[in-house]
Amino acid sequence: MKILAVSDVESKYFYDYYSPGKLSGYDLIIACGDLRVSYLEFLVTMADCPLVFVHGNHDDHFKREPEGCVCLDDDIFEYKGVRIMGLGGSFRYRDGKYMYTERQMRRKIRKLRFKLFRKKGIDILVTHAPARHLNDFDTVTHRGFECFNDLLDRYEPKLFVHGHIHRNYGHGIPQKMQHNNTLVVNASDHCNIEIDV
Repeated sequence: MKILAVSDVESKYFYDYYSPGKLSGYDLIIACGDLRVSYLEFLVTMADCPLVFVHGNHDDHFKREPEGCVCLDDDIFEYKGVRIMGLGGSFRYRDGKYMYTERQMRRKIRKLRFKLFRKKGIDILVTHAPARHLNDFDTVTHRGFECFNDLLDRYEPKLFVHGHIHRNYGHGIPQKMQHNNTLVVNASDHCNIEIDV
């Protein structure tokens, strides 16, 4: 499965400098938050595949959900037999619609327990924030969630895609890394991914 992952920074390659065919060949687009509605609608219109998304911590401004896109927040969506779970938002550092404490995020995961059991796990985990100690920082604004590590360790999805950590925040921020059997991808701007499903 060929996937385009996007987050936080609108890719000029796929938007400002778009030319016909740039979005062909993808099986799925995953958006990890903090992108404008019009950008997501453009991508799904120009691509010949679905676009799934979670909300980022700055998505309070959404006046409506992007047309033609599938919101994954607090849900498990199945596409071509691939089970995709989504958890939007970031660690709470101020008031915001999409900001959560560790306890609140754990509660959101607990509500999905039956779906996880019924689907027999997940293949892809999509979040806005990273997991704790996997691409995150120690500052409260960019801290990852420990409960995401629990999901990775228990269900061992093939792919974990997140945003929130812009790659220009510092030297050496990886775009891809391995955590046990899971490929971890920081989707800031964009990233091409291929996985066997």
